[in-house]
Amino acid sequence: MTTITAKDVGELRKATGAGLMDCKKALQESGGDFDGALDYLRKKGQKVAEKRADREANEGVVVTIINDAGNKAIALALSCETDFVAKNEDFVQFANELAQLAMDNNVNTKDELLALSIDGTPLPEKLIERTGTIGEKIELSDFQVVQGDNIASYIHAGSKIGVLVSYKDGGKDEGPGFFRSLAMHIAAMNPSIMDPDEFDEEFVAKETEALQGQIKVENEDRARLGKHLRNVPQYASRRQLTPQVMTMPRSSRSSESPLASYCSPESSRGFFFEHDRGPAREMVCQTASGSRPND
Repeated sequence: MTTITAKDVGELRKATGAGLMDCKKALQESGGDFDGALDYLRKKGQKVAEKRADREANEGVVVTIINDAGNKAIALALSCETDFVAKNEDFVQFANELAQLAMDNNVNTKDELLALSIDGTPLPEKLIERTGTIGEKIELSDFQVVQGDNIASYIHAGSKIGVLVSYKDGGKDEGPGFFRSLAMHIAAMNPSIMDPDEFDEEFVAKETEALQGQIKVENEDRARLGKHLRNVPQYASRRQLTPQVMTMPRSSRSSESPLASYCSPESSRGFFFEHDRGPAREMVCQTASGSRPND
């Protein structure tokens, strides 16, 4: 009978991330052969993966990594079935290892990452192996790269939401802090467009009407109290401020009040990830400082 030592089990666990009992079982089934144990775990993972192929992997984590130069960042979402697994230390570590693997190999797409190997094992097989180890469907659900002069990153508590923003700050010391705050704002507000011009015309019209109605009702109360009445804006979105509108006399366009705080915004490009709201989406976030980075 082959003797399985704690050292053998530890080495197999280090190589696969499998549980101690799974590693011991694999070594016993393979007669102590390390490669045979790896094959056993791989086959076990394939069986589990086949059984759980139709399961929804709606939980997981988002991780980010920025290179040493600070001009390239990677964000990826590694998905699983339950929040319990998503909080597992080994699962989170594996997600970070994938991000590091992508950065070390200058990967720019999800397919390029899936074409790589870890310790000689193709990444798709490694994911199946982890499925067998964890007992849940594991998949690389999203992968994005952001490049620019500078990168700001933010991972929201729970690692379900991640944001990357590339920006130019003109060498201002407050730039990194400002754009990290912007990344936090993106995570909080869940923006859905890159630029005001992408707003649907019907949506803008309805929102303008709603804003006008709100201010008119408020003015009725103000009139009863003898207070100064608020301007009822003709425009409520930057999308409405066409060149033709901007050449009109100021008195003809009463949208100064709701839009004044925008100053002369430039833009920052980034990516927003959220596990339960579909894949990452690219956006340009309007800011009061900075300039458009290289994409």
